[in-house]
Amino acid sequence: MIGKGRSGVAVDGRDGDVDGGVTYYLPLTVDAYSWKANISIFLSPDATTKIHVALAVVQSIPLLGICERGDLTVILEAVLSTLFLLSGLALAHTYFLYPITLQLWTRFVSDRGAATSEDRPSVALIIAAYNEEEVIAEKIENSLQLEYPENELDIVVFSDASDDRTDEIVEEYEEQGVSLIQIEGRVGKTECQNRVADLVEEDILVFSDANSMYEPDAISELVSRFAPGVGCVVGELRYREASDVGGESVYWRYESWIKRLESRFYSLVTGNGSIYAVKVDSYVPQPADAISDFTEPLSILRNGERVVYAPGAVAWEETESSTADELQRRVRIVTRSWNSIVRFRDLLEPLRNTRIAYQLWSHKMLRWLSPVLLFGVLVANVGLVLVMPLVIFELLLAGQLLFYLFATVGWVTDRLDIEDPILTHVPFYFLQANYGMILGFVEFMRGNNIVTWETSDRAKE
Repeated sequence: MIGKGRSGVAVDGRDGDVDGGVTYYLPLTVDAYSWKANISIFLSPDATTKIHVALAVVQSIPLLGICERGDLTVILEAVLSTLFLLSGLALAHTYFLYPITLQLWTRFVSDRGAATSEDRPSVALIIAAYNEEEVIAEKIENSLQLEYPENELDIVVFSDASDDRTDEIVEEYEEQGVSLIQIEGRVGKTECQNRVADLVEEDILVFSDANSMYEPDAISELVSRFAPGVGCVVGELRYREASDVGGESVYWRYESWIKRLESRFYSLVTGNGSIYAVKVDSYVPQPADAISDFTEPLSILRNGERVVYAPGAVAWEETESSTADELQRRVRIVTRSWNSIVRFRDLLEPLRNTRIAYQLWSHKMLRWLSPVLLFGVLVANVGLVLVMPLVIFELLLAGQLLFYLFATVGWVTDRLDIEDPILTHVPFYFLQANYGMILGFVEFMRGNNIVTWETSDRAKE
C-alpha cells in the first residue's frame, strides 16, 4: 500500500520536513540475492519540476544468500578459493604460461633477433675482477685465444681494489696487449664499468666476469647480432656438469630457453653479467648501486633500442661451490634487482609500454614474488581441504606436500654432503632460490642494498 505523508521524506515509515513537499513511500523488498530496501518517492512542492527517488535504509546486503543461510563458512570458502586461484595462476604464468604465450606468438612472426652482420667493429672486452688470483690467468689466456681480428680487440681488466695477486698477474700480460685499470676505494662492479666505458675508444663494449670462459667464436657471435635498432646483445651462459649445484645448471638452461623466445617476441629485458655487449653510443652509465646487467638493458629499451639474444655466443662457468654460496648470491641479486626496478617504474606500465611491461611483470616481478605466491597457494589449499573437502583439493595438497618432501630430502642430502638425484635436488634448489628471493625482498623493504661483491659470490649478476 502506498501511504501519503506530511511534508518531508519518509524513512522507514517516518516523515521528515522538507520544504513543503509531499512524500509517497512504499516499503519494498527486492529479492535479488536477498537485497532488502525501502523505496521512497518525494515530489517537490510544484510536483512537476523534480522527482527524487531515494533508496533508503538498506536493511541487509548479504553475499549470495550467506546471511539467509547463516553460514560464514561460505565467506571463508570464497576467500580461500580466490587466494588459491590467483596465487596459483600467477605462479603458473611466470613459470609456464609466460613462455608458452611467447612460443605461440613466435610461431606467427619472424625471428626479430636473427639478423646477422659480417661487420667487424672494434671491441673492448672488459673483465671485472676483485681478488681473482685463482682464475684471472686462465681468463686472460682464454681471451687471447678468441677468434676475432687482433687489431680490433682490446682486452681490459679492471681491478676493484684487489688486495691479492690479481693486479700482479694481469700486469704480466701487458706485452700481449692486455690493459689493467686499477680502481681505488672498492666502488663496486657497476661504477667500475662506468669508468672503464668512459676510457675506452672501441665501438662495442663486451662485459665479462673473470670466471667466465668464452668459446673461441663468442665475440664474433655477439657482434654479428648487432643491427639497426639493436643496442645490446646478450650471450648464453652454460654450466659445467662437474659442479656441485646441479639445480643451477637446470635453471639456466630454462632461462636460456625463455631468452630465445623473448628475443623473437620483441626484446630481452635483462642481460647476463658473464657475457653481454653494448654499442658504445648506446651505453648508459648506471648508478653505482644498480645491478648493471639488468638496468643497462632496461635503459637501452627505454631509449627505444632493443636487446637481442645470441645463443651462439657461449660462456662457460662452474656453478657455485656450495648451496650456501648460491643462497648468498641469490639474496644479493634479488636485493639489488628490487632496488633497481624502482627506477624503471615507467616500463612496468602496460598502457605506456605494453610489450615490455608484459615481459617484466611475467618474467621478473612475479618471479621475485613467487615465495609469497607459494605460501598463498599452500595456506589456501590447506584451508580449502579443511572447509571444503573435495577430492581435487586433496590431490593438489598431496602433490604440494610431496614436492616439499622431495625438497626436504634434497636439503638433508646437501647437509650430509651426499649426492642426491635430480628428483630431490631440483625441488631443494627451487625452494632455496625462493628463500633467497624472500630474504632479498626483506632487505629491499628495510632500505638495504649491496654494491660490492666477494670472490666466492662473483658469478652472474
